[in-house]
Amino acid sequence: MKKSKKIFFILSLIFILIMLYIAYDINKRTTWPGSDINLKERITKELDK
Repeated sequence: MKKSKKIFFILSLIFILIMLYIAYDINKRTTWPGSDINLKERITKELDK
C-alpha cells in the first residue's frame, strides 16, 4: 500500500471514531421524545436526590 493510502486510511479511521464519540455523547445527553409523558416524575426524582 502506498504511503498516501495509509495516511488516508488512518485519517478516515480517526474521523469515524470522532464522529462515533460525538454521536454517543449527544445520545447520552438527550432523551427519547416518547419519554416526555413521564417528564414530571423524572424532574421530581432528580430534584429529590
